[in-house]
Amino acid sequence: MAANYRKRDSLPARMLTVSEVAEVLHVHPNTVRAWSRSGLLKAYRVGYRQDRRFKLQDINEFLISKQM
Repeated sequence: MAANYRKRDSLPARMLTVSEVAEVLHVHPNTVRAWSRSGLLKAYRVGYRQDRRFKLQDINEFLISKQM
């Protein structure tokens, strides 16, 4: 039974959409896209349409870097 146990830590982190990141950062979604394009925010392209997705950890690191 223990062999079938999967740790929660091994589950992938939830990815945020452009709109969700914009809401968290209190900016317009186009600003999030521009920051992604310029490399300020790390984005991952997913799916057929290559939509941007963001890891919450990357957003937190971005916020910390902007506080200094």
